[in-house]
Amino acid sequence: MRNIVPDCIIISIIIGTFLIIYFIINIFYEFLAGENNQNLTLSQLTEGVSKEYTWALRLTINCIGYSALIVPGFLIYQYVKRVHYLDRSEKTFLSSIVKACFGENEKYDLLQSSSASKSVNKALVRECVLLSYCFVGLMGSYLTWGVLQEKIMTREYIDENGKKSFFKDSQFLVFSNRLLAFCIAISYLYLKQQTRHRAPLFKYSYASFSNVLSAWLQYEALKFISFPTQVLAKSCKLVPVMIMGKVVSRNKYEFYEYVVAIGISTGMILFLSGSYDQSKHTPSTTITGMFLLVLYMIFDSFTSNWQSEIFKTYGITSIQMMCGVNLFSSMFTAASLLVQGGFSEGISFASEHPKFLIDCVILSISSAVGQLFIFYTIAKFGAIVFTIIMTLRQAIAILLSCLIYQHQISALGIFGIIVVFAAVFLRVYCSHRIKILRRKHELLKQRLHV
Repeated sequence: MRNIVPDCIIISIIIGTFLIIYFIINIFYEFLAGENNQNLTLSQLTEGVSKEYTWALRLTINCIGYSALIVPGFLIYQYVKRVHYLDRSEKTFLSSIVKACFGENEKYDLLQSSSASKSVNKALVRECVLLSYCFVGLMGSYLTWGVLQEKIMTREYIDENGKKSFFKDSQFLVFSNRLLAFCIAISYLYLKQQTRHRAPLFKYSYASFSNVLSAWLQYEALKFISFPTQVLAKSCKLVPVMIMGKVVSRNKYEFYEYVVAIGISTGMILFLSGSYDQSKHTPSTTITGMFLLVLYMIFDSFTSNWQSEIFKTYGITSIQMMCGVNLFSSMFTAASLLVQGGFSEGISFASEHPKFLIDCVILSISSAVGQLFIFYTIAKFGAIVFTIIMTLRQAIAILLSCLIYQHQISALGIFGIIVVFAAVFLRVYCSHRIKILRRKHELLKQRLHV
């Protein structure tokens, strides 16, 4: 007779943890509501809280919601290891899910992969075309995404009665973006056969958690600082990505890569400083907004480097990465919205403001398409090249604004553009030069052995 006790214990862990967290959220809401016993939404409960602290309150509630997935996942992982659940011969629907999440499949044979790549030896022209494809895709999708992001978080929407209101729930936006991206990825995997999936699903949860937090922090930062200020701060993201690469993957960078990182960051600062209109500075530029951006850059840097590490370790495809990360991202945000009642608030706002619904759909589509290009770029060229493209995207966004709205670019801004592109060309030249030297060295070793 099949032993159903382990399965019952796993189900009990999931249900029990969710009920406990839901109970904690209700106590938290009652504390915020005070004597008011009405069923108020989170936005209504935080109206009396100072704007400088609202984000911290929302982040706390979101993290409690995330724990509805993190805590049972951790407990199940420990239980599975203790009772050797993965070694059981019985196969059930639950056991299949547990094995997919925590079962260690064989890792990718890096030596075999490298030898195969050596035999193919992609031409430089083909690599340039591929890089251009990634560049255009990332630019188109994320320039559209950036425009709508600023509009949704900083502009008022008008309902049928003429009442103006802001959309406040960043978590709902993150959920809609990640859910659509997951649907696109899983549909693509279903229609087109991929290479064998090797990575245990729980590996994606790390990148997913940091991705959800970075996206949420980016949306929240727009409530405190202007969009140009956000772009200016994000332009230096290349440096923390390299630092995180050394911490997460223990990557070793060439000297020229450090020069390129400093050159791009310096050039971007010069360009954006030269093109930024100081007269439009508003009091919304606060320490709180900059603090949120620092947190955003930390989590975002971890995301790209962890994804790059999974690509190297398990040899998965970019679509598999997109599906895995967005699966957990949808689950994280859904759990958070469920325990705090955020679904009803977001759907209600969308029904009352049709223009918001249109903006939200286009934002989600551009985000999903952009993710396709993100994972593909990271898989083919690594986290550093991806960050360089996204850094250039920020400069082009400001440049387009200057051309369309006839803003003036100072000599300092023009010099910044020259520095940025000089640094990019330096990286391309040095990278290609090092590849040629290494290839010659390998050929020389082979001849000596012969």
